Amino acid sequence: MQNEVRALLILQDRDRRLLALAKDLEKLPQDEARAKAKLAGDEAALAKAHQALLDCELRVKKIELDAETRRTTIKRLKLQQFETRKNDEFQALGHEIVRYEKDLDDFETKELEAMDEVDTFRNAQKAAEAALSQTRKLVEEDLASIAERHARTQTDRSEVTAEREKLVLLVPEEIIPLYNRLMKTKAGLAIAPLRDGKCEGCHMKLIASTVMKAQTGKEITQCEDCGRILYVEE
Repeated sequence: MQNEVRALLILQDRDRRLLALAKDLEKLPQDEARAKAKLAGDEAALAKAHQALLDCELRVKKIELDAETRRTTIKRLKLQQFETRKNDEFQALGHEIVRYEKDLDDFETKELEAMDEVDTFRNAQKAAEAALSQTRKLVEEDLASIAERHARTQTDRSEVTAEREKLVLLVPEEIIPLYNRLMKTKAGLAIAPLRDGKCEGCHMKLIASTVMKAQTGKEITQCEDCGRILYVEE
């Protein structure tokens, strides 16, 4: 294999490595966003559970206030009943007392039911808190792993970039523009092996003269179909 092609193959290996590292770096913010989205979901669930508990507790307080109002009214009506000397007024107050006592009984029943709901919502909030705590732990681990991957990838890219800068000096200057163009247009595969008379880059059959030219290795040979630089494996 001619020295120029050998140098290009090594350079291409490093460039493909740099492309892979760049893709990894591009994915990291997405991975981080997905990790945080998990946390946001559990935070929303906790907020919803907390609000449901608050609403229920407020409902209990309102029922308690309504019940207390009925108790106060009943006490007032009984006092009036005790003080009155008129039979019809006494009976009318008695009917009012019965009505308010029925209301009070209804409110006390509602209060017990609402208090049971408070316990249910409180348990739901505790479950949401536990789920959030577990998710937060997992997300923190994910974010730490992502940060570690980011640092490691940056280091690898710096090392490979430094190595590439040395390798590019081993390639004839006049070949570099062609190589760079092919790397951009051929998905990071500028150089392809010739195997069984075909270009392994595009898998097209090559004409005999191109095959012969590549086999002699005296000059850079390109696939007449895709334009990739060809080499014969040793």
